Amino acid sequence: MPARQDPPPAHRTEHPQSADTSPAISRAFALLSNGWNGLILMALAKGPADSAEIRERIPGISSRTLAGRLRELTAIDLVTQDVRPEPSSRTRYALSPHGSAFLIPLAVLFLWAEDHLPASTPPASGRPATTGP
Repeated sequence: MPARQDPPPAHRTEHPQSADTSPAISRAFALLSNGWNGLILMALAKGPADSAEIRERIPGISSRTLAGRLRELTAIDLVTQDVRPEPSSRTRYALSPHGSAFLIPLAVLFLWAEDHLPASTPPASGRPATTGP
């Protein structure tokens, strides 16, 4: 008996009828509600990096905040970590395939923000714009 093959995932082009009926959009907004998450994913879009390199790419993020966000992003499989067994035992982070796929909506959001949000708009929660805690 041949192995069962699931059909490939459908590419969705239709708009949802109502955002409030979709738990998926709630999860996406929850992910982006912490501005550091999007900035970390965009920083890793430049290539794998250790935490010091990521901090260089994201001005204003603290080591503690970065460590917490990386744990969360790794737990939901947007980021992978590779621990190098060297004398310094460095951990390098990279986008997972899911994280790379998330760059598509992030890029669209970035373009929309460039076109529609004035540069002087302060962040709603005091979270990252170009600087942060």
